Amino acid sequence: MSQPDFSHDGIRTARGTAFRYLFMLCALLSILTTVAIILTLLLDAIDFFAQIPLVDFLTGTRWSPTNEPIAFGVLPLISGTLVITIGSAMVALPIGLLTAIYLSEYASDRQRAYLKPALEVLAGVPTVVYGYFALVYVTPAIDTILPVDLSTFNALSASIMVGIMIIPMVSSISEDAMSAVPDSLRQASYGLGATKFTVSTSVVVPAALSGIFSSFILALSRAIGETMIVAIAAGQTPRMIDLTDPAGMFLDSIQPMTSAMVQIGTGDIVGQGPAYKSLFAVGLTLFVITFVMNLISELVASRYREVYR
Repeated sequence: MSQPDFSHDGIRTARGTAFRYLFMLCALLSILTTVAIILTLLLDAIDFFAQIPLVDFLTGTRWSPTNEPIAFGVLPLISGTLVITIGSAMVALPIGLLTAIYLSEYASDRQRAYLKPALEVLAGVPTVVYGYFALVYVTPAIDTILPVDLSTFNALSASIMVGIMIIPMVSSISEDAMSAVPDSLRQASYGLGATKFTVSTSVVVPAALSGIFSSFILALSRAIGETMIVAIAAGQTPRMIDLTDPAGMFLDSIQPMTSAMVQIGTGDIVGQGPAYKSLFAVGLTLFVITFVMNLISELVASRYREVYR
């Protein structure tokens, strides 16, 4: 019978094995949690689609799960989510990218040490604070500045605050991608007489394009899944968006998918009825959309990733 190895090498090997299995357990726990969420959404969504045809759900233009006449068309919710996503992208993508360029190419080490943590503080602000800030301050300010008839609950202020919320994600990931570009590319461009602006926009940004695009997709996925800001500031009016009126679609109340899920989950509805089951159908739709976006991000990142030696 072999004796336990209490030598230094034996203890180090046992400790390494224990950490290995601990890390493996954490990885499996993460995977199992994800699988459990997917199965929960899928099983209840299947029960919903047994009562409401999938085609009617995906193509219906009216959403009214609790008021007569009952309707479960998800297109108004998808269009509301699309409006918030487009509006937040118009705010976050240019500001985040320009911030990343400044941090990577123009800011000194001292400035970067202060600015980057200060910027990332935005990511730590509770989203409910963003929502109330949009409702109490942003909407009245826009209503005062712009000569438009802005509703109390509207997509414009919600889009602005969601865009501000995801700026740190765009800027941080993009800045990391730009910082990974070798200095030899920059020095070669300077040697050819290029200015810092030309080097930043024509050399560094194209070289870091895969990381920048990934930051865009991840940020927009975060915007699609945002709940509290849109639930507070955007309202709860599911409606189809009029694409012929780009400005008007931001001025009135809308209801994205996440806001509809909050309304259903907190409403007084029957636990096993189609209205309650529709929560899982909307959640599954939202999951599929974000999954496809993340998959596109991975494909683009792998396709355009630069490898430097």
